[in-house]
Amino acid sequence: MGRSQSLPRGGDPRFGPDGDDSASPILHVDMDAFYASVEVRRRPELRGRPVVVGGVGPRGVVSAASYEARRYGVRSAMPIMRARALCPHAVYLPPDFAQYTAASRAVMQILRDVTPLVEPLSLDEAFLDVAGARRLFGPPAEIARGIRARVAEEQGLTCSVGVAPSKFVAKLGSTRAKPDGLLVVPADRVLDFLRPLPVDALWGVGERSAETLRRLGLATIGDLAEAPRGMLRKALGEAAAAHLHELAWGRDPRRVSPKQVEKSIGAEVTFDADVADPLEIRRALLALAEKVGARLRRAGQVGRTVSIKVRTADFRTVSRSRTLDVATDTAREMFDTAWALYTVLDPGERIRLVGVRMEGLAPAGETPQQLTLGAPERGWREAEAVADAAAARFGRSVIGPASLLGRRDPGRTENPPRP
Repeated sequence: MGRSQSLPRGGDPRFGPDGDDSASPILHVDMDAFYASVEVRRRPELRGRPVVVGGVGPRGVVSAASYEARRYGVRSAMPIMRARALCPHAVYLPPDFAQYTAASRAVMQILRDVTPLVEPLSLDEAFLDVAGARRLFGPPAEIARGIRARVAEEQGLTCSVGVAPSKFVAKLGSTRAKPDGLLVVPADRVLDFLRPLPVDALWGVGERSAETLRRLGLATIGDLAEAPRGMLRKALGEAAAAHLHELAWGRDPRRVSPKQVEKSIGAEVTFDADVADPLEIRRALLALAEKVGARLRRAGQVGRTVSIKVRTADFRTVSRSRTLDVATDTAREMFDTAWALYTVLDPGERIRLVGVRMEGLAPAGETPQQLTLGAPERGWREAEAVADAAAARFGRSVIGPASLLGRRDPGRTENPPRP
């Protein structure tokens, strides 16, 4: 979808919280400024102040901004230095993904209490199909009100909900309802709702394609719906033209699918200053492997393919991957593979960014995992599980980078510590 800020709130009174929802069983629930809101929840003294969550170094980017910060032009994915220039008096906080994940689980459970047909898109948004929940909980708009009330009461957070006949329109509805709102799009008013919206509100229209469409005189979704198909095909290609034409006419047949399996889990870091020291790069790869391993274990997943991403000082980006014989969720195995890939790659330049990703995921309980000949009965997996428990109780900062590998050279293979 295009940039959400292109959809203004308010406008046509036919689209509000009290529209005809009889043929609009799809809900899109979107948390409001989620990361920033979680931070304000645990620091009430920040309420009403501009809060920005993101990388705190000079090359960091904004992960989330409170609505108070957005009034100054601060947006997600903006360089943190630009945000500081726009809003120097904001409170800048590093992200705490353990807290956000815990809050997300609680919210998703509220949604699943309504219907099993919940399709999470990320930590802070999900689709629901509530057609089968009407007899228990009432019509879709009433269900949406109940969800919003529970999220506010139980989690101290707000969310916006779009109610519509399809996923695409429901997502647009929640965007237009923000913050802390509810919008119903009746089935017989979908085209009235869509036509005035800008073309970059369509899924798949980014800045470049929006610019192309505007050059053709197609500024709104209504303009695109009426455009000759041949002109769209010439400008965008057959597949994109067909996709956007269908959306512009409100046609989106996709069902809510609760079994969305994450295809990969990864993490990356942008250094505050370009790095050439191999030891510093090894430490960064180790910290990233630990982060990915912890996320895998929380998700109950294991993976077989380890990949690394390296961006040099001149912005050249390269990646390498290696598939393991047996799936794993341990940071030690991921780090050993990542470091071997980096050593073979040998970029020989100053490094701006490194990343580690595990792909080929599968449920841990259904997948055989690595057994090493001669390894102690209790080894790295158990040690990392203990570290997970300590991090859950005291915060991951008490564990510290490379703690799972001891104090020696992180490139060496050692016997694992006993938990």
